[in-house]
Amino acid sequence: MSDPKTYLEFWPYYLREHSKPATRAWHYVGTAIAIAVLTYAVLTQSWWFLLVAVIAGYLFAWVSHGFIERNKPATFTYPLWSLFSDFRMFFYFITGQMARELKKAGVE
Repeated sequence: MSDPKTYLEFWPYYLREHSKPATRAWHYVGTAIAIAVLTYAVLTQSWWFLLVAVIAGYLFAWVSHGFIERNKPATFTYPLWSLFSDFRMFFYFITGQMARELKKAGVE
């Protein structure tokens, strides 16, 4: 697929860029840590933890792209769509809907 022009086109592209289960697993870990740290930062008003949340979220994702998926993270080209999609993918995972989304995108 060429460059997605809309988010509707981006979502299947994003899932194809995360085609390996291990890549998605690393993303889930990073997103879960980021959510936990964000929650802690808000509850304690320790705002420097916001930086920790960002680093945790992206570190796990970028490592998985470099060593497992072997592709360039979508964040580099589509930062906002990618961030939203990380949380969307995590939501579908924790609600048991990820397999359906992957199938619709032609991944599994």
